Amino acid sequence: MSFANRCLRSLRPYPLASHKIWTVSREERKEMLKLDWNEATVPPSPNVAKRVLELAQQGDFYNIYPSTTNEELTALLSKYCGLPAENMLYFSGSDAVHECISRVFLAPGDPVLLLGPTYDNFRLTAEALGTKINIFEVTEDFVFEADKFEAKIDALHPSFVYICSPNNPTGYTHSVEYVEHLLNKYADTMFLLDEAYYEFAGITVKDLVLTHNNILVTRTMSKAFGIANFRFGYVLSSKENITAMGMVRNPKNVPTFTQAAAMGVLEDTQYMWDYVAQVRDARDAFYQDLLALGEKYMKPYYGYGNFILIKCVSPEFRQGLMAHLTARNIFVRAMYQSPMLAACVRISIGTRPQMERVMDAIREYIAAEEKK
Repeated sequence: MSFANRCLRSLRPYPLASHKIWTVSREERKEMLKLDWNEATVPPSPNVAKRVLELAQQGDFYNIYPSTTNEELTALLSKYCGLPAENMLYFSGSDAVHECISRVFLAPGDPVLLLGPTYDNFRLTAEALGTKINIFEVTEDFVFEADKFEAKIDALHPSFVYICSPNNPTGYTHSVEYVEHLLNKYADTMFLLDEAYYEFAGITVKDLVLTHNNILVTRTMSKAFGIANFRFGYVLSSKENITAMGMVRNPKNVPTFTQAAAMGVLEDTQYMWDYVAQVRDARDAFYQDLLALGEKYMKPYYGYGNFILIKCVSPEFRQGLMAHLTARNIFVRAMYQSPMLAACVRISIGTRPQMERVMDAIREYIAAEEKK
């Protein structure tokens, strides 16, 4: 690290979950249930394979850079979002959007406030630029207190505030009215609303970009749309902010195959919404099944994303539960962003049959604990 910039020398890295699924054969992978990164648990619309196969058969563009102004893709995205094309910009994943946002709107020494515990990669991205990271956390029982949050903003005067809604990993969301209140009250502060899980909640603040200049909304197609492997994300904001981001965005960094996959799912949004309905149904059923176990060993927290956060009775119980699930080829995520998550595990939600498999394994583990 001797040659790394000084901001990186004491930087806490973003912890990755197990990626064992890529170290086994395709047949073995079929037996695994990957519920640790909140990806879709089913393939995307058949349109994706159709478009990608057609491209692969052409093969007359491999040696040139991708299109930097895909008007067909932009039109489809504009229709889906219900916003003019001038209010959006697409990237190779929402993490790439966050990197661009950080380069455009942050500078060394800037005070940045994160509403936590939350998605940790944005903290890493902003901190690597030398910003001063501050975290306001919800209560120990994951309740958001608006008055205390605003008191923190009043005291800190941050130039930038990051809010994930629905929040990852707690799952709660913020109303459009409350976000608009923040934008009006703190007009000199830029707010980033990360809507990676918007489709599962059905609540979005995207229309506020037409009336406020101090908001950025980011989204991804790695969750509800099911094309995580292609890496596609986008930002919604005022024309002025989109223009500023366009100045530093590398437009050739979204591969042609990624653009094709994005167009494929946007042409078949009903497929996505059908999957979202399945996840919501499975989420509600899974939550009720967890509640039925009582709180002796774990307490679930209802959320509006495609995941459920569970607080275990102890870090040791969490470790044992995860080992039990892993042995049954079910991969879930331990949370480390905050001390309040020391005994917490986050489980992505798939279809009903998939979650019944998880529930059976959890019951099996608890039954074994009861016999000790």
